[in-house]
Amino acid sequence: MGATNGSGDGTGSTGTDTGYDVIVVGAGAAGLSAALVLGRARRRVAVVDSGEPRNAPAAQMHGFLSRDGMPPAELLAVGRAEAGRYGVEFFDALADEITADGGGFGLRLAGGALLTARRVLVATGLRDELPDLPGVRERWGRDVLHCPYCHGYEVRDEPLGVLGTGPGSVHQALMVRQWSGDVVLFAQGVEPDAEQREQLAARGVRIEETPVKRLAVADGALRGVELADGRVVPRTTVFTAPLMVPRDGLLTPLGCARDETTGAVVTDGTGRTSVAGVWAVGNVTDARAQVPVAVGAGAAAAMDINNGLVAEDVAGAVAAARAVSATTGA
Repeated sequence: MGATNGSGDGTGSTGTDTGYDVIVVGAGAAGLSAALVLGRARRRVAVVDSGEPRNAPAAQMHGFLSRDGMPPAELLAVGRAEAGRYGVEFFDALADEITADGGGFGLRLAGGALLTARRVLVATGLRDELPDLPGVRERWGRDVLHCPYCHGYEVRDEPLGVLGTGPGSVHQALMVRQWSGDVVLFAQGVEPDAEQREQLAARGVRIEETPVKRLAVADGALRGVELADGRVVPRTTVFTAPLMVPRDGLLTPLGCARDETTGAVVTDGTGRTSVAGVWAVGNVTDARAQVPVAVGAGAAAAMDINNGLVAEDVAGAVAAARAVSATTGA
């Protein structure tokens, strides 16, 4: 498949190369970070994105040095502009399929267009499957939250709730307790064991065993949690742990190895998958990766990708020089 030689002057080795050095699928924090580093490395980069960022419902992001409080959409807009200054090209489209062909890859876009590249980086993130309770989806990202590191400080000292979704809910309640002294765990079928009950009691976290009926909302804000018996427990914010489902369908047909226990695509410290030429970074492989972590992972993958391309370019140049030498007898 066609590719440039990385010279940045548009000439290439033959002047007829039409493919990309790297295709990045996903224009979130990880994908844009990788695109920026690769663009600055004078690689020809295409970024394909369907415009469905996971953190779109959030008004602000926090814990990102120099960007604390910035709206997520603003970060993505700034990231696109920065990468664009280095020649990165953007395609606002859904990626349908990645295929391997010899030493390169093809990416088919919805609608039929085909992009080709020497390397592929997948940063498609994940989707959150929320508890099926009235009000949860409508308030998601506003006063129904997941990560206390991202939003806990903004709701400090308020009456907080934790909706039980599984074994990790007890840990989440104990974590949320760091930001407020008024925390209620709505067990929702979660059964804390004796040790966990002791821990919750010691930290002053109350347990509400009655099932939740819905979230009580008034005047555009959460007012409490309504229980099946009709009681309403006043709360201004509720935390819950959604089921996080990686958007990794593009990697499956390529045969990328998966962890036997978790089912997640296996990568090394730079995002390399088991398939040569394919990287995956960000929430698509690490559900816990917050924005600054995803940015770092994208940069690390980009440098690893470029290092490999440099080695490949050098090997190609040496082979070409040897062929010329053999022909001319020089």
